[in-house]
Amino acid sequence: MKEIRAVLCGNPNVGKSTVFNALTGLKQHTGNWAGKTVDSAIGTVKDSHGGWTLIDLPGAYSLLNGSPDEQVTADYLLTGAYDIAIVVCDATCLSRSMVLALQVARICRRTLVCINLLDEAGRQGIAINISRLEAQLGLPVVGITARNGQGIQQLKEKVHQMVNTDELETAPAMLQTTDSLDDYAVEKERLMTLRRLSTSAEKQSTDPKTINQWMETVAKADYQRAEELVACCVSFLRAKKAKGRKYAVDQWLCSPVIGFAVMLLLLLGIFYLTMFGANVPSEWLSRLLFGFEGTLARWFGQWGASPWLTDAVVHGMYRTLAWVVAVMLPPMAIFFPLFTLLEDLGYLPRIAFNMDRCFHCCHACGKQALCMCMGLGCNAVGVTGCRIIQSPRERMIAILTNAITPCNGRLPLLMMLISAFFATLGTRGNTILAATIMVGFLVLSVAVTLALSSVLSTTILRGMDSAYVLELPPYRIPKTGQVILRSVLDRTVSVLMRAVSVAAPAGLLLWFLGSITIGDQSLIRHTAQWLDPIGKAIGLDGVILLAFVLGLPANEIVLPIALMIYLGQNQLLEPMQTATLRNVLMSNGWTPVTALCTAFFSIFHWPCGTTLLTIYKETRRIGWTLLAAFLPTAAGILLCALVSMVARLL
Repeated sequence: MKEIRAVLCGNPNVGKSTVFNALTGLKQHTGNWAGKTVDSAIGTVKDSHGGWTLIDLPGAYSLLNGSPDEQVTADYLLTGAYDIAIVVCDATCLSRSMVLALQVARICRRTLVCINLLDEAGRQGIAINISRLEAQLGLPVVGITARNGQGIQQLKEKVHQMVNTDELETAPAMLQTTDSLDDYAVEKERLMTLRRLSTSAEKQSTDPKTINQWMETVAKADYQRAEELVACCVSFLRAKKAKGRKYAVDQWLCSPVIGFAVMLLLLLGIFYLTMFGANVPSEWLSRLLFGFEGTLARWFGQWGASPWLTDAVVHGMYRTLAWVVAVMLPPMAIFFPLFTLLEDLGYLPRIAFNMDRCFHCCHACGKQALCMCMGLGCNAVGVTGCRIIQSPRERMIAILTNAITPCNGRLPLLMMLISAFFATLGTRGNTILAATIMVGFLVLSVAVTLALSSVLSTTILRGMDSAYVLELPPYRIPKTGQVILRSVLDRTVSVLMRAVSVAAPAGLLLWFLGSITIGDQSLIRHTAQWLDPIGKAIGLDGVILLAFVLGLPANEIVLPIALMIYLGQNQLLEPMQTATLRNVLMSNGWTPVTALCTAFFSIFHWPCGTTLLTIYKETRRIGWTLLAAFLPTAAGILLCALVSMVARLL
């Protein structure tokens, strides 16, 4: 039997990744907001006929022109290196999905339309006549509900039937929207020419206005045809009431005043639960992991390892790993599931809608807010997510400023500083105060992001503001079990493993720096003293500044490095109680002003090594990468210097 190679395409937020998972069994991350998937995935579909290859392309609204994701999808479809194209459509908003289906059918010899989310459409009182749609469209149509597997087997069988039956090739003459076509090659050439001219119109003799008019004509005809199909094949029973309720909710959540208030309250609730719930697990993990350290040292002794090797591996590498896991895992295990619940509910696009007003004033793109949300987990992921921004200028602004958003690696340090100097955790009131301070830090990071975006958009990244359509997906009841499992596996574990992979060699380096002595002091202590004047000028000291430099691989080890230097050790110390931490820091000259400046510098300093590498991969320019490191660092130095100056004056 012929080996089948299929491609999966569709609008963002139509459940395409869920369809992919249902067909292949892979657990690709899905989210209830547009632009979530920015890369393609490949999997194998197993069925009664054997198996076939499925390629999941990035979400696209149109093949004519658009974001980098849409360009990737269009370019791959134009290659023809596949047997069948499966277009996933949203049953709750069929007219919009049909536009892409019509465009794909004009260039793909075998196109299968897959109507997903039938269960949600039913709840909204929307009924789709599949057989009539199939007859009117001239394409095979399958209705499914991917989340519970309904219709998946029928979809698999239809793919085999179409690939092995030449009569089921789609006819372009039934689907054209301009003039008559002889074959698919003509339509492919037309689309390729249009895309080439639209992306480099200034280098061509063709008038850009003519190209835009051409694209508008084709798009308008597609939308008109899609509306005609919906009019004759879709019945709306209770949809108006459902839309009315959604509109009423969005009037509150997307309003300029209440919308921002709800955002801040939700952030306050998330940080409260994270800080309140992470204390006990972190202490338990610390006792467990550091309690195993003695056993590991005895094993090395039994194996005949030299004392220096035992010290380097156990007290250098292992202790650093133990610190990162004990301090980082509990907050992530709470923060990520809560954040994923908001994502699955469909609230994140409302955040982007609210923030669009702010970014528009800065001549940036509102989608940057979504990238910032991704950056709360990991800035490297946030930088990659900037691909959803269509304008190259605005995409670069989002990339250069994403590291200002405090990632999960910096949240534990902020929590420890807050609890040690400003609001000792333990009581409900103090925890609420600590969460409020945390929200304040986050609001400050957003304000600085907007300010730097405005500076970039009016200096080195000047240009025309782009317009975009932001889809507000329907509210969906999150599947709590799947959300928790997905957030733990896809986010918590992956981010933790990335931190662990860089923490181990960093721990070994720290051990060497702490063990090498010059005179009566270690090399690391000498370096800290050399940096001391620079650090004190901005409200820090040389030890803190060196800790941030050595913490480039992973922000989680900044505070333990500082404690190691303060106490004259050649290895990291075990996580300590808040009162002990405060006493150690204050005995080395810390004040609440020092803690505040350290918190500010934790938010505003160079990105971690992983994020810098990701920025370089996305921009392919070392200059942009250096600028992405300079901008937050400059903001942090100015802010810390200002706070320090005001404190001295007072």
